[in-house]
Amino acid sequence: MHKDHPQVELEEIAIDRIIDQLEGEMPGPQLIFFGGIHGNEPSGVYALKNIIQKIRDEKIPLKGKITAIAGNLWALKRKERFQKKDLNRLWTKKNVEALDHGHFTPSNEDEEQFVELHDLIQEIIAHQSGPLYFFDLHTTSSQSIPFIPVNDSLINRNFANLFPVPLILGIEEYIEGPVLSYINDLGYVSFGFEAGQHKDPISVYNHEIFIQLALAFSGACSEADMNVNQHLEFWGKKYGPYEHFYEIIFRFHVNQKIPFQMMPGFESFRGVKKGEKLAVYGNEDIFAHKNTQIFMPLYQSKGEDGFFLIRKTPEIFLKISAFLRKNKLDQIITWLPGVRWTSEEKDSMIVDLRIARFLAKPILHLFGYRFVQRDQTHLIIWNRERKSKYRDYENESWFKT
Repeated sequence: MHKDHPQVELEEIAIDRIIDQLEGEMPGPQLIFFGGIHGNEPSGVYALKNIIQKIRDEKIPLKGKITAIAGNLWALKRKERFQKKDLNRLWTKKNVEALDHGHFTPSNEDEEQFVELHDLIQEIIAHQSGPLYFFDLHTTSSQSIPFIPVNDSLINRNFANLFPVPLILGIEEYIEGPVLSYINDLGYVSFGFEAGQHKDPISVYNHEIFIQLALAFSGACSEADMNVNQHLEFWGKKYGPYEHFYEIIFRFHVNQKIPFQMMPGFESFRGVKKGEKLAVYGNEDIFAHKNTQIFMPLYQSKGEDGFFLIRKTPEIFLKISAFLRKNKLDQIITWLPGVRWTSEEKDSMIVDLRIARFLAKPILHLFGYRFVQRDQTHLIIWNRERKSKYRDYENESWFKT
């Protein structure tokens, strides 16, 4: 926490599903923030309460509406990550479709939370009055500078690129069922913000900065009222050298029945060398298989993501990718042997790997496609560009630039 925000215990803050909510007198965007999707990450809850109360106390002009939502209430009250299932892995197509058709029966507290949050999100969307922005506030078990994991669509990239912190592409290929992947599939701007380590005092302050920047960049509040220049200068000095797009290239999956222990001292974005010992999994030593950077090493008892490896994404790749997507040139892929559309919306394809072996990941990523399913002979790839609600954002200043 920043020196102006002393530590408080969670018990001192009463938490309801709606942490706080504020509506301006003028029309504008609707910003929805989630805090505490994981119960051992209360930093976002503190920050949301602080900033919304600041706007109220200082009578700061607000356009549109801010809604701060608590994620896993059961887990937050107990300071546990989750009870039996990670709430941020329950938003799979299978679960959502079952819920939409009345066929989902919760069997634990986490699934109860999933149902309640799903219904609330649907209610917000049904009554939207301006462009919607969804943000999920998190912290990490390891020491880390703040960063933004971005599901790879152009509207997400463009808005997230306003924040001077590392931007991580491709996490949707490795993690199934996060809440923001579900919202991205609905076509809205939505991404996460990781403020730092769970107990690092600066995490709440970084969350507060992110919330204020989001309000300013979306046009909900003025840049002066949200101290944008001050915050950008602070982040620039601390995190400027890391301000790039990064691509996830590897994930070490952990079966929670097998003991996993990271070697001490690893932090996100730290360089690792090929052959360097990273962790012990059961009785096996785990080594880096190439020179690269480590990301989100696991230093807590619950979690299936042992660590990720990342690399910088070249700027030319991002520019070519944007050109291909804006002109919907992905249809070229279906002209190739072994590739065909799998949906009428033309947002997913199936690739026969026995025929189209030449379709490597980097090529598919250029067109905005990410892997969602794979077996020995076939690959299903998914593109969110065709579902993105461009018209909702076309009059926003960040969209035009």
